[in-house]
Amino acid sequence: MARKKRWLAVAGVALAATATVTVTAPSAEPGATTIRYTEFGIPHITASSFEGLGEGYGYAAAKDNICTLASTYLMVNAERSRYLGPDGYANTGTSGGTTNLNSDLYFQRIKDNGTVERLADLPAPHGPEPEVKETVRGYVQGYNRYLAETGAEGITDPACHGAAWVRPITELDVYRHVHSEVIMGAAQYLLDGQVTAAPAVGSAQAPAGDTGEKIVEAISAGHRHGVGSNALAVGSQGVAGGGSMLLGNPHFPWQGKNRLWQSQLTIPGRFNVSGASLLGLPVVNIGHNEDVAWSHTVAAVAPFGLFDVQVDPLNPTKYLVDGRWEDMTAQQVSVDVRNPDGTMGKVSRTLWATRYGPITTSLAGVPLPWVVSAHAVRDVNMDNLRAVNTWFRLDQARDTDDVVRILESTQGSPFFNTVASDRKGNALYAGIQAAPNITDEHAKSCLTLTGQATFYGLRLPGTPPVSILDGKRSGCDWPADPNAVAPGLLDPKKQPRLTRADFAGNANDSPWLANPAEPLSYPRVMGDMGTTRSTRTQELILTAQKRLDGTDGLPGKGFTPESMRSLLFADRSRTAELALADTVKMCQGFLGGLAPYSGGLINVSQACPVLAAWDGTYRLDSRGAWLFEKFWANLPVPDLGVGPVETAPWKVGFDPADPVHTPNTLDTGRADVWLAFGNAVHALRKAGIPLDAPISAVQTVTRDGERIPVHGAPGSLGVLNVITPGVDAAGAPEVTWGSSFIQQVSFTGDEPPQVSTLMTYSQSADPTSPHHADQTKLFSAGHWVTGRFTEEQIAASPVLHTTTLD
Repeated sequence: MARKKRWLAVAGVALAATATVTVTAPSAEPGATTIRYTEFGIPHITASSFEGLGEGYGYAAAKDNICTLASTYLMVNAERSRYLGPDGYANTGTSGGTTNLNSDLYFQRIKDNGTVERLADLPAPHGPEPEVKETVRGYVQGYNRYLAETGAEGITDPACHGAAWVRPITELDVYRHVHSEVIMGAAQYLLDGQVTAAPAVGSAQAPAGDTGEKIVEAISAGHRHGVGSNALAVGSQGVAGGGSMLLGNPHFPWQGKNRLWQSQLTIPGRFNVSGASLLGLPVVNIGHNEDVAWSHTVAAVAPFGLFDVQVDPLNPTKYLVDGRWEDMTAQQVSVDVRNPDGTMGKVSRTLWATRYGPITTSLAGVPLPWVVSAHAVRDVNMDNLRAVNTWFRLDQARDTDDVVRILESTQGSPFFNTVASDRKGNALYAGIQAAPNITDEHAKSCLTLTGQATFYGLRLPGTPPVSILDGKRSGCDWPADPNAVAPGLLDPKKQPRLTRADFAGNANDSPWLANPAEPLSYPRVMGDMGTTRSTRTQELILTAQKRLDGTDGLPGKGFTPESMRSLLFADRSRTAELALADTVKMCQGFLGGLAPYSGGLINVSQACPVLAAWDGTYRLDSRGAWLFEKFWANLPVPDLGVGPVETAPWKVGFDPADPVHTPNTLDTGRADVWLAFGNAVHALRKAGIPLDAPISAVQTVTRDGERIPVHGAPGSLGVLNVITPGVDAAGAPEVTWGSSFIQQVSFTGDEPPQVSTLMTYSQSADPTSPHHADQTKLFSAGHWVTGRFTEEQIAASPVLHTTTLD
């Protein structure tokens, strides 16, 4: 407490000294909310109540991103087809979407069922805590206030200027948005199958015998090419001079409803937190307060499960449970649709459900025909509005023990791991979240044959085990555990956690190697154990170990803020470290310089010196990196069947006794590896890209007509600074997802937290905003934003300006 009083005293002097010059102190009037903007448009919101905080957040968020927010409310209210037509694209998941029509049918069903209304009316812990309700109430006022001031015609963002679908919102809209974020871990795989489910007709066949393997392959592909995150917490033994540090680096979409947005929320003497949230969620999801810093990573846990129910062949809407036939529930769902000629129509569809949940006829695009059986979905997060309480309490955590207590008591984290550090010098990994209550014993008793393949089958690193249970037995439903917060959830005490004084981290693999010195064990539903780690996980662990040992070529031992920041922007490729030398030898060994490619033979001799000169990094000036990336993308992936796993493209397979250094040694004697190399060279030449093109020439985003180069690479290359390149709607280069809100937080003694942050795609999606590309350019240059947390730091901003909401 003495420390905090000292900070406040210093802040008071600073504000007094500057108030007569250019700095406006927060208003002391009761009920007033101030939004102080520092560099790069970062708002520091101060109020005397949570309602005031919410108002400031809503106003500032709308100012930066009104069109993105309005589009989100359009989605969760099932009105995209009404305004935008049924065939447009709806961004419903973390790394995927669907048509407007399918999205609307899915969310209309949730509306018709009153799901969010019911949850919002429940008392805590199942419903929002009173302070959360106050914050949401204020958020609505702030959002609507901004919209009233501008009107739809006054919006400068062309994405929704003058649009009829930009409207005032209600508190229910906000809760629907929160709920949509919580369930997207299941929706992205199962939404389409639920809204198109119908009994098969004619000569349709039952699911194929290899359906389980296809599901594993599809989920693995989604995991391999989808969103992710890195987070590393370092404790007192790993920090030069003591203390603790956190590096958080979520890899989230650069466009749409899952953009992150940075703010600081303060009620003097009561509440003070800084960080980022999914845009429109008026709490900080990842960030820091005075004593704790935390980030999330996408977990290797499937937040859903399927139930295989036997159906009556003569009446496929009847299904068998405990020897008795039950009727499925038929629900007519209707949405308004704008026709191509501008007239309005309506689409109605019958959606089916069982006692376990809705029927689906596909999972991650794999067909699950409704023939002799049907598959019902149970989503562990469908009744989870607790997540907003989880984040609200994390905003106030005092140490890592407190973080664990919050995660256990709310079980609201939807599909995220939590990595945290505290002022006491602790580093925490916690895989405590809303997970299905499928113990190993329950799985053994209830998995179907297909379910055994999806739950136990060998897979690529970090792929979540998907359960398919026998729905003919009611006892195979997820049982209620007395220690869990809600029915069907796994006991949080059975979920993995690890507190260390050296380090703990996660890069989207299962919890097993949060720290190799202390491997974790847990129920299979939480992920695999003793299996291959991704090269990105290897890079995270090796980088931490080398810095602690002082063997990474930098001075001294242990992390400093500078060395932790450089860890990320070094853009080293662990995959290249393992395979580059062998790739060069293979290239040099092709007879006559000719390698196979899909069209015959191609001369690759010019590629050899390019790769030989490359240092294995993905910095802007890296030459040869793009060629290696295309080569690696063409390589075969391991077989995903239930037999012995193929170790392609490695000669030396995985060794659980040496999990950080195996598998290794590129198998350059394989014809498919040769083909991958030849195809990569051919692809670059066909695209007119020189083999030695630097990353800056090929990996860019365009802002205001200016191409901004972006360093980093896909996670499969073992680069921590993940960047997934793609193209925008016009075909121009764009980043689809990758490093988003990056934070590096240090705690030392009684000093305020030392913070550096970066919002890679900048605060605003509005191309007319001055904060649409400013941090993107900073990211391109490898620079950071110095965090401003204390009153003294905020007052010292050379660009400080204030908006007051009376």
